[in-house]
Amino acid sequence: MPVRRILQLGDPILRTISTPADPAHTREVMQDLEDTLAEFRRTHGFGRGISAIQIGAAVRLIFLKVDDVRYELINPEYTWQSDQMFPLWDDCFSFPDLMVHLRRHQEIRIRYQDAAGAWIELGAEGALSELIQHEMDHLDGILAVDRAEGQHPLATREEWKRQY
Repeated sequence: MPVRRILQLGDPILRTISTPADPAHTREVMQDLEDTLAEFRRTHGFGRGISAIQIGAAVRLIFLKVDDVRYELINPEYTWQSDQMFPLWDDCFSFPDLMVHLRRHQEIRIRYQDAAGAWIELGAEGALSELIQHEMDHLDGILAVDRAEGQHPLATREEWKRQY
């Protein structure tokens, strides 16, 4: 499948609220997400997840690859979010040279569908929790820059590496 262009900050499509996906018709977009993530990792040296809207498909699909574990999340939705939050510097394929300081929930639970339409429950904490929250924000047209907080919440990747 083809590697797709990742939409960049300023593209109004990134602000689109994605619609539910038909689990039986997600294979092509999910494969494009996997291939695009692999190419981004090859060329940039980092990356763990991508949402369909980032390649211009406004459907509720997320592909993650974390520690060689693949996740294909179809129509993910939160079932619980912890009150405890943690601060972090976040980055995004849609603005790869910008770091954003924000806070995310320490733990979450979601449910999502598999390709057969069955619902699966998933609990996550720490880095996986943060990644899922980042990608789920994309499905609702929310970008990390919208969640920036603190006195100096933005930094270029170069300056972030120098200071932090």
